[in-house]
Amino acid sequence: MKGYIFDLDGTVYLGERMIEGAAEAIHRLRERGDKVVFFSNKPIATRQSYSDKLTKMGIPTGIEDVLNSSLIVARYLQSRLKPGELVHLIGEEPIRDELIEHGIPLIDGDSEQHPNYVVLSWDRQFSYDKLNYLYQAAVKGAIIIASNPDSTCPLEDGQLPDTGTFIAALEAATGRPIDLVVGKPSLIAAEAAAQHLGLTYEDCYMIGDRLETDIKMGNDAGMASVLVLTGVSSKEMAETTPFRPRYILPSIREVIHL
Repeated sequence: MKGYIFDLDGTVYLGERMIEGAAEAIHRLRERGDKVVFFSNKPIATRQSYSDKLTKMGIPTGIEDVLNSSLIVARYLQSRLKPGELVHLIGEEPIRDELIEHGIPLIDGDSEQHPNYVVLSWDRQFSYDKLNYLYQAAVKGAIIIASNPDSTCPLEDGQLPDTGTFIAALEAATGRPIDLVVGKPSLIAAEAAAQHLGLTYEDCYMIGDRLETDIKMGNDAGMASVLVLTGVSSKEMAETTPFRPRYILPSIREVIHL
């Protein structure tokens, strides 16, 4: 038995269009007894919305079959927060709901209290005021945790700026790296995926379209990393990157032949 960790955007689908052969490949894996989990770094959608979308596309999926960076952030903070510590979120409603569901004490930007942690996530209403709050919190010692490091998110007709662009802005202002990224490619994310599957890293394939997140996480954790060429990264990029995939496939449909 093997475990297959699938990225979503750029790997299983592009926007609202499923990549050809995705449903059939995942059905074959499940049919032969392998385990499958879907793992998205995208924090602007809920796990339930991913479950619903995949099911409508012909890949029956329960919410328990989906991991995302919002869930990993919430679990991480739940395990680390001390009594009285507070968190500020720069992000959208889906990650806010996940944090609240896990009992994370959030404060707003106009609060007189200072946060111990700031969660930095994809926020399509990001502004100078939010950047300034983030900067001031960082220089006052707040721990800055990013949900994911992706610079862009692939869509059917192009890409959109993602959380990585906000990370870059903060790091330019402070002159130092942020404290932690908990989504892919972190080992926190890798451990969550392997534990979910109930398998060792060596028995897992990490399949995705991004070298610096999907492939790096697979390599760092000792998984078999698989780059598909239907999203952001190309074969030429894979040949020159430090994050070399173990396998390169045209698309998800070939994963059954690994």
